[in-house]
Order: sequence, then C-alpha cells, then structure tokens
Amino acid sequence: MKRPAPLSQAMLPACRVLPVLLAAVWLAACSTRSEVAPAAAPAGVASVNEAVASPAPSQRKDEAASVAPVDAPKPPPPPYYPAKPDGKAKEMAADRVMAPVSQPATLAVTGSAILHKRVGVAPNSPQSGASMAYVAGTPAPYAEPENRERYQHTERHGVVRVAETPVSTFSIDVDTGSYSNIRRMLNAGQLPPRDAVRVEELVNYFPYAYPLPQRAAPFAVTTELAPTPWNPDSLLLRIGIQAADPAKSSLPPANLVFLVDVSGSMEQPNKLPLLKQSLKMFVNQLRPQDHVSLVTYASGTAVVLEPTAGDRKAVIHAAIEQLRAGGSTAGAAGIELAYQMAEQGFEKQGINRILLATDGDFNVGISRFETLKDRVAEKRRSGVSLSTLGFGDGNYNEQLMEQLADAGDGAYSYIDNLNEAQKVLADEFTSTLATVARDVKIQLEFNPANVLEYRQIGFENRALKREDFSNDKVDAGEIGAGHRVTALYEIRLAGKPGQIEPLRYGSDKPLQSGMAQELGFLRLRYKAAHGEASQLMEFPVRRDAVKAEASEDFRFAAAVAAFGQRLGDDGKYLGKFDLSQIRALAANARGEDRFGYRGEFLRLVDLSMRVQQ
Repeated sequence: MKRPAPLSQAMLPACRVLPVLLAAVWLAACSTRSEVAPAAAPAGVASVNEAVASPAPSQRKDEAASVAPVDAPKPPPPPYYPAKPDGKAKEMAADRVMAPVSQPATLAVTGSAILHKRVGVAPNSPQSGASMAYVAGTPAPYAEPENRERYQHTERHGVVRVAETPVSTFSIDVDTGSYSNIRRMLNAGQLPPRDAVRVEELVNYFPYAYPLPQRAAPFAVTTELAPTPWNPDSLLLRIGIQAADPAKSSLPPANLVFLVDVSGSMEQPNKLPLLKQSLKMFVNQLRPQDHVSLVTYASGTAVVLEPTAGDRKAVIHAAIEQLRAGGSTAGAAGIELAYQMAEQGFEKQGINRILLATDGDFNVGISRFETLKDRVAEKRRSGVSLSTLGFGDGNYNEQLMEQLADAGDGAYSYIDNLNEAQKVLADEFTSTLATVARDVKIQLEFNPANVLEYRQIGFENRALKREDFSNDKVDAGEIGAGHRVTALYEIRLAGKPGQIEPLRYGSDKPLQSGMAQELGFLRLRYKAAHGEASQLMEFPVRRDAVKAEASEDFRFAAAVAAFGQRLGDDGKYLGKFDLSQIRALAANARGEDRFGYRGEFLRLVDLSMRVQQ
C-alpha cells in the first residue's frame, strides 16, 4: 500500500489557517442570534448562558434583531416560584427561568475553554420541563414556600419544692386547637414545632366519664390519685371538671356573628372552602329563636348578611356559599364591624357570640398582637364573647387565634377536616354556643408535711399569681355547656428522694400539721354565666385516696399527657418512657371509644414514631 504523499510546503499555511478560520466563524455564530436553529448538541447538555438568561417568550419573537455577545450576557430575570408545579405555572417557569432540557442545548465558550454541564434529567421524562435542574449553582425553581406559622413561646413547668412554693394557681382552659393542629402536621409527615404543643389541649380534646353536677351547680369536680406510669417514685394527681350539659332546646336565644376572613390567603382548599362547609354544619344546628349575621373582611369589610333567624337556613347557606377569596387582610376592621353587628342584635338574657374564622394572617390596619388582644378584652365587657376557628397552614398565626379567644371569653378550635368541624360545630354545639361559668380559677395548696415536690403538667400560659385567685377583677377561663377540663400534677411524697437540692439556709423541714392524711387542698373560684361576684368551692386531697390501679380514663389521659411531653420538651421528665410505651398505655385504656377519637390518637402515635425514624 502506498503511503500518502507528504504535504507540500505550499499547502502548510492553508492547513494552519483553516482551523483558525473555522473557529472564528463558530464564535461569530455563537455571538449573533438569528432565526436559524442552532446545531444540535448532545442530549442533556445545557448552555450556561442559556440556563441563566433564557429570554422570555416575547423576546424570542424578535430574535433576529437581538444581539448579545457571549462575554456580556443579559442579566437574568428574577426567579419565579409558583406555588405548585402544574399547568401554566410550569410553562411560565420554564420560559422565565431556563430553557427546557428537551430543547437543543448549545455549548458556552469562555476564552478558549468550552464549558458544559450535564443536567441530571432525561429529555421528555416526567421531570423535564417542570422540574428542570439548574446549572451554575442557581436554586431549584420550585422551592418550598416559606413557612410563616407563628406560635407563642412558653417555658414548661419545672419541678417545685413544696417547702418553698406550696401553692399553684391557674386559669382553666377548654381549648382543643393544639391537638387538631398537631394532627394536621403529623398527617403531613412532619413533627410539630415545640411551641405548638400545649399538653392541656391534647388532654382536654378527649371525652372522659366524669360525673355530672348535682342540683344547680354549674360543674362537678373530682380527683384521682394513682402511681405515675413513667415514674414509680411519684404519684399522678388528676383533677377533673365536668360542666352541666343542658338540652339544646333549653338554651336561651343566641345572637351570633360569623366573622369570616375572605382575603387572598384563604383561597386554599383547607381554608375558605373547608370553612364554608364547616359553617353550614353549624347553621344546621340553629333553632328558630337564634339569629345569625355574616361579616367578611379582606382589603375592606362588608356585612354580607343582616341578622337572620336560624330557621331560614337556605338564606344563610346561600350567603355563606357566595363567599370568595381575594385581597389583603384587614382583620382589625373586621373585628370592629363584627362587634357592631353583635350589638345591633344583642340579646339581653341570651347568648351573644362572635365566631372568628381565619388563618390569623392580619396584614392591613392594626396587626400588632397586643393591640388586637387588648381591643378584644375591652369589648368582652359589653357582654359579647369571641371564639376563634383556625384554618389552613403555611401562614397560620396560632398565637393570635389562641390568645384572641382567651381575651374574648371564648374557646379556640382548629379545623383541619370535616370530621373536626362535625365535632366542634355539631356534636359539641351547646359547648361552642353557651357558657355555664366564667372566670374559673383553680388553686392547689400542697401540704409540706406529706408532699416534697410537685410539677404541673400543662397550662403554662394560664398561670396566675397567688393573689389573683381571690381578685374578681382578674380574668380567667370560661366553661361551656358540657365541657370537660382535666388538670394533672406529678407529685413526690415526703420521704422520697427529690429532684431539687434543699436550701442551705432556708427552713426545709416538713411543717407540722394536724391534717395528717391531706396531701393538699383544692380550691376553685367561678362566676355564674351572668353574675359578677365569684363563688368558692373547696375539696381536700387525701393520701388514703391513692389507688393501686388507676381508672381507664386516668390511664388514657396520662398517655396523652406523656405524648404531649414527648413532643413538647422531648420527654424531659419522662425518663425512658418512650413512644412505644405511651402507645401501649393508651391502647390498654382505649375503652368504648364511641367516636373513634382514642383510636385516632393511637394512629398519631404510630405516625410520630415513623416521622422520628
């Protein structure tokens, strides 16, 4: 075979020049845009310039007149983050952020180097286009929306030595919103923030078989003492309060104002659509003597429905159905208008209540938390109470919802699904509607001769000063018809090893007392639903009342309290009593479970174990 003839000296310059000419032509093509499609590049390869500064659709229509040198690219447009990567949002994001991977990609040239980066999504795959990867270190186009939920920070109760502080005083609380809010988070596969956990609201979510009050008393009080499930060296004291539960037909007429947030943030399915269905459930329980008004707020406020009799359900339903979301959130102005409507239809001997339904995201007008709370506290003196119904996530202001209900002499509930709406607004209609006792305070004095230490479980943001107990001007919690309240104390008897070192210079010796069998003395103060002077109830807590085997309700309440402590402070006082033991304790105390609430609790414990893995 003949070897090819060597290049002649005349041909050598042309061979050297040709690559340079080709490179110049290629660079010119890269720096000049025309309507001619670029040469195809390997699949999955994207240009750095194209990824960072892809032109908008309107710019592409006039590409022939647009020239952009490689070394001076146009500044990138602001990133676009749609709430969900679906529909038109995908196309808009692709146009504004970068070219889809399935488009032909080019090679970007910087100096003499050819830069390329492979995108880890195959063309035409389900992830291409909508879930395109970025190059050059830019963020993913579909970042999770910022979580702006707000919760009140509270310090958990610690162990107290009786010789130093023998008296514990607090306001009762019938709220249950913390439990259903935590349920929403666990169902979404996430653990709740610690400040979202209020143990007393978890415990009070469940019905217990407490005895009903006798004769004209607004509520009955019981106590139970048994060994603490998580600590063999201590006892658990349960205080149970059961309010009277009159028949719905015997309740006085109700003047109700629905105050509904229809701002743009309420557009999500678990907000305004769920809210409307929930209110319709409540309307179905109304009686002819009841009247309902409907007030809305967004950028402004409006009276959608003047006071309307409860038997005109079709009219009320139609007013609720027409609600649409849009605009900002003038919550303070809405509250003012709602009180005006409540005063317009005021029932002198009846029930006067505002039901505020919102995600709590006030952003127009008065939005300062303390100002709103003080305004509601001032208006409650007019005889109009305010309860809150929380909805939604992401921007949920739970601190505002819980504290407004407290200031308004009402209750706070969180509605995460229709089952919860049925529980709060239908099954517990009388509790939601009517109050049987106001400003209910509890004070427990421990006997230092018999009790060394104690720790209250929950009620951190309901603590009162000792002198507040007898001061009728100090506000406290309300009990609705049929409501139950459970308070728990872990106590350590004298003679057992304590968790707090005794004072060196203080008198830490047990005080002598003739009440040898008393562990403590329980006092309650309350006002009648329409009274101003408080009344006192007193009960001794006796040592000989300790049970070797706790009741079913006691054990289940203890399990719920342990679960709340495990979520709220990582089980600081639970030792090795873990979630599996909490579940076993609750499962063995499930009982009849008529409404399935306890079975659902077991499922939530299971979910929390999986989330923590």
